[in-house]
Amino acid sequence: MSGKVYLVGAGPGDPGLVTQKGIDCIAAADVIIYDFLASKQLLSFTAEKAERIYAGKQGGDHTLTQDRINALIVEKALAGNTVVRLKGGDPFIFGRGGEEIEALVAENISFEIVPGVTSAIAAPAYAGIPLTHRQYTSSVTFITGHEDPDKTESLINWEAIANTGGTLVFLMGVKNLARITERLTKHGMDPAMPAALVRWGTTTTQQTVTGTLATINEDVAKAGLTAPCIIVIGQVVTLREKMKWFENRTLFGKRIVVTRARKQASDMVKKLSDLGAECLEVPVIRIRVPDDTTLLDQAIATIQKYDWLIFTSVNGVDVFFSRMDAMGKDTRALGHVKTSAIGPATADRMRANGLNADIVPESFRAESVVTAFEKLDMAGKKVLLPRAAGARPVLPVELVKMGATVDEIIAYTAVSETTETAPLVEGLREKTIDMVTFTSSSTVTNFKALLPSDEFEDLISGITIAAIGPITADTARENGFHVNVTADTYTIDGLCEAIVNYYES
Repeated sequence: MSGKVYLVGAGPGDPGLVTQKGIDCIAAADVIIYDFLASKQLLSFTAEKAERIYAGKQGGDHTLTQDRINALIVEKALAGNTVVRLKGGDPFIFGRGGEEIEALVAENISFEIVPGVTSAIAAPAYAGIPLTHRQYTSSVTFITGHEDPDKTESLINWEAIANTGGTLVFLMGVKNLARITERLTKHGMDPAMPAALVRWGTTTTQQTVTGTLATINEDVAKAGLTAPCIIVIGQVVTLREKMKWFENRTLFGKRIVVTRARKQASDMVKKLSDLGAECLEVPVIRIRVPDDTTLLDQAIATIQKYDWLIFTSVNGVDVFFSRMDAMGKDTRALGHVKTSAIGPATADRMRANGLNADIVPESFRAESVVTAFEKLDMAGKKVLLPRAAGARPVLPVELVKMGATVDEIIAYTAVSETTETAPLVEGLREKTIDMVTFTSSSTVTNFKALLPSDEFEDLISGITIAAIGPITADTARENGFHVNVTADTYTIDGLCEAIVNYYES
């Protein structure tokens, strides 16, 4: 029995522009066959068991011919798989989706079409160019920028489109730009007509070049624009100067390395990306829960003997409540215990688990917790401190000096993550990376270990370094990094704010 094929539009490049139905299809797929222009971030929604097949076409370099792609889709579907054919933009806007469906129909294979946001609309919008505007035009025409070379004559009515009076949008036409402008001019379009090219529209590498029909070829050559580009021709191009927004964001064009653990990086990546940065994820640590949780389980089982429960990180909260859940307990068991959290993120995570912190110090470091507890009578009090292996000893040492008994239990370990270093090292060598961010001391030491020791100084020369707080910054300096940015508020939000302030000043 054959499977089913979903032809899914991946959108124009910004992964946030894919539809919810598209994400659902990707998550359910046994096989995903994806294009060059489909954002690789969308593959993160695939199941672990799913087979991923790249079938991209880039500048004439075809991994698979269209006939072979058609045959591959049919083959995988006839084997009983749920197949997602993930195509950049919309499958039916110059995406050859119709040809792929015809191949399925011929084999009586069930299919569905999931439309996508076409780059023909999205790229101009991200460049600040409205394709229609009642003071300029009420029509827009989408045209392929490269017709089938085997055609004996063009099927495009150049005289008609040159005189529509509306906006013209050419897809995949940068190589034929000179031919396009020549034919439009030849058939009566004013050489002074505004024109624009948008490269990699909706992504953090977006580039926009504007000019006129007469100058745009030279403008594009001077800027070095290559495929993929959208060509927009019409009076609406003049609106870009007051409507451009995407390229005006503070971090636009900045390439920033995020070294945080993969499962924790998404929040930081989203914040930086929303500010315009291109994030290169290089997770150098991984949070590992010990195989033997006996000590933590025993502490939870006898939680009634503790007076205080102190959390120093979100990870500690997660592990603690995970073990409570596994033992069939909930926050009712903590009703008599007073609690403290280092930092608002940790307090928020506690609150999400139904527990409010009694003490959240103003400064997000162990010394501030010590200061807060100095105001209390801690003599004879029992404190449970579940936290990371290798954490600084300041907190338990000072609490013991106050007369408390502290049970420090290893809840998790930040271990070195195996990471593909080639893109990172290449970017550092070529100075295409602007900034490296560190969110803990372990990210510093593990990141340095990834770099060739004999090239270290050359690789980090001129690279801006941002640290989440003074302790991390000190570790970075001790390891030979010149720290440019240190957050005043030791949180991801605080670090992002410090990065913005740095670039704005």
